[in-house]
Amino acid sequence: MGTAGRRRRLAGVTISLRETDLGRTRRARRIGRVLADTHPDAHCELDHSNPLELAVATILSAQCTDKRVNEVTPKLFARYPQAADYAGADRAELEELIRSTGFYRNKADSLIRLGQGLVERHDGQVPGKLTDLVSLAGIGRKTANVILGNAFNVPGITVDTHFNRLVRRWGLTTETDPVKIEHAIGALYPKRDWTMLSHRIIFHGRRVCLARKPACGACTLTKLCPSYGIGPTDPAVTARLLKGPRARELAVAAGVDPELVPAQDGAVEAP
Repeated sequence: MGTAGRRRRLAGVTISLRETDLGRTRRARRIGRVLADTHPDAHCELDHSNPLELAVATILSAQCTDKRVNEVTPKLFARYPQAADYAGADRAELEELIRSTGFYRNKADSLIRLGQGLVERHDGQVPGKLTDLVSLAGIGRKTANVILGNAFNVPGITVDTHFNRLVRRWGLTTETDPVKIEHAIGALYPKRDWTMLSHRIIFHGRRVCLARKPACGACTLTKLCPSYGIGPTDPAVTARLLKGPRARELAVAAGVDPELVPAQDGAVEAP
């Protein structure tokens, strides 16, 4: 019986029982290389020009699309350019500015307390250390890693819903706790790759490996993914599932006729 011969099902994913730790690491790194070729445009999609703006945008992105956050933040950043401005913000005004991002009362509370924490403990500046960041209101490990990786160039793994779903579908980990997933995946890749790996996995999750119906037949990872087939495999069907401004290029990369991809406005996005 070959390596692929003995498998077990876990949370809907088929995982090889014979894959060694070394084999998993090698497969993970091949996945990383394919993703780099598939998503050369991967990046943080939250518009920002400094660490404070990124921290605020990331807090607003909870249960909200990056597109909507980017529609809200220009006026917000202009009104509150410094941490002290959030600390002393009028709650009603702040809530109205961020209302369309959802959960605006909780988010306003987090932003005000974030500003207060930055003023009181960090001279109004966003710190560049994980331990300091996670002590601030509204910032957990996921948000902290986004800030570290994209504002301070400190490698970090961002375990959002897409990252969580994909690394488990790929059989790279069976962990369910985000912190344990972060450590498990971090052990498979060089630290220098963590930030861009996170962006590429998130792009793949938003554009190809969708939550409800992954585009298996138009995916560049078919030979490396033990979950191939949980979504449609007919190219004529899966091509229509591809999302984003590069949908036709993604089809080409997977060997699918790009003419099967319907015209898109490039704004389709999952939160």
